[in-house]
Amino acid sequence: MGKREPDTPSRNDGVTTPCPVCGRSFAPVGRQRFCTDACRQAAWRRRHPVRLPAVPARPPRAMIIYECPACQNRYLGEQRCADCQRFCRRVGPGGPCPHCDEPVAIADLMTMKGG
Repeated sequence: MGKREPDTPSRNDGVTTPCPVCGRSFAPVGRQRFCTDACRQAAWRRRHPVRLPAVPARPPRAMIIYECPACQNRYLGEQRCADCQRFCRRVGPGGPCPHCDEPVAIADLMTMKGG
């Protein structure tokens, strides 16, 4: 028969260990790995990152203002002039004016001066 080891615990309960998140030393209780619940939650969030939705490189056509080169009519999301049957030039992102409901580009609002 082999030599019998003295009865020793399989873990060192009185020894401190560093927290893997913040590095602070603490005395673990049982199988505790983190010093606080906040560090435990931070470690979980690092392991499970939130995937953000992809941002389009350009805004959708429905949000773009177009202007006819012949009659200067503006359209929201329409690339062809209904009156002249010509293709319009892209002015930029925008939307309907809240007062008159006419298409207005953001660039137009940025160049306007208060009076």
